[in-house]
Amino acid sequence: MSADMQPIELIVSHRGVQHRLSLLPNDTIALLQARLEELTSVPPYLQKLLFKGKKANIQETDTLSLAGFKNGTKVQMLGSTTEELGRTLSADTEHQRKERILRERALKAPVKVRSTSSPSTSSQYTFNRIEPLAHLPEPASARALLTRLANDPAIRHVMQRHHLAVDLLTELAPHEQPHLLGLNVNAGQAIKLRLRTDRYDGFRLYSEVRKVLCHELTHNVWQDHDNNFKEMNSQLNREVAEFERAATEGTHHLVGSGDAYQPSSELEAEAQTYILGGTPILPGDESREERRRRLLEATMKRLQKEEEELEERCGTTAS
Repeated sequence: MSADMQPIELIVSHRGVQHRLSLLPNDTIALLQARLEELTSVPPYLQKLLFKGKKANIQETDTLSLAGFKNGTKVQMLGSTTEELGRTLSADTEHQRKERILRERALKAPVKVRSTSSPSTSSQYTFNRIEPLAHLPEPASARALLTRLANDPAIRHVMQRHHLAVDLLTELAPHEQPHLLGLNVNAGQAIKLRLRTDRYDGFRLYSEVRKVLCHELTHNVWQDHDNNFKEMNSQLNREVAEFERAATEGTHHLVGSGDAYQPSSELEAEAQTYILGGTPILPGDESREERRRRLLEATMKRLQKEEEELEERCGTTAS
C-alpha cells in the first residue's frame, strides 16, 4: 500500500473531549471539518485547529498531508456551535433593547436638581459588567485579567477625568477575528480586547492590553482615527503614565517646577513621560541633553509605530 493510501490517525480535543479520526493523507481539510462538525456541532467556519507542524494559510481544498497532519497528530479545536452563537447574538440584541428603553425613560423623566452634598457621580464612569468568553480555555484567568484592567487606578483616573463609561468589558477570540486587537461597540456599549496569544497558550502582556484599552476608550468620543482621536489617545496614554509616576513618587502633583522641560506636542509629551527616570547618563562624548534628545526621538518613533499598528488592528469605525 502506497504512503498516500496509509490512513493517519488524528486525536482532536474539543472542550475536554477527545475524538479519534482515521483519514487518508490525500483527504481534504473540508472533509476533516465536515467530520468534526458531525462530532461536535461546530460548523467549519467557526472551527480553529491548533497543532504542531501546521502550515501557513491552509485552504479547505488542501490535503491533510499538505496542511502538515501526520499519523498520531494531536489537534486542539476551538469554536462555538451555531446554537451558542445564536444565544450570544440574541443576548446582545436583548441588551440593546433594554438600553434603548432606559435611554428613552431618562429623556422623559423630569430633571432633578441635586444638592452639592449628594454623593459623587464619578462612580458612573466605570465598567458596569465584566464577562470573559466562557467557551475559551481558562475563563477564570481571563476574568482576573479583565478585572485587573477595570480596577487599574490609572485607567479609573482617566475614565473619571474624561467622563468615560463602558457597559461591558469583554474579550475577543483570536480565531474569530484574528486581525483585531480591540473593538469599541457603539461608543462604549461594549469594549472587546484581545487577551490571549494566537496559539491560546497564554495571555498577552498586561501593558500591551492596557494600551489597546486606552485606544478603545478614546473611541467613546471619537470614532475615526483622525487628528482629534490621535490627540485624545495620546493624552490618555500620557495621563496614565503620569498618574503611575506620581503614585510611585508618593505625590499627587503631576506637574513639576516652573522651569521644567515643556514638550512641544502631545506625542512628545507621552514620549517624555516614558524616558523620565530612566537609565542614568554615563560620562562620555555625548552630553546629557544630546542623550535625552536621542532617547526622546527613539521613543517617539516607537510610540508612533505602536499606534499605527493599533489603528490597523482596531475594528472600530464611524459606521
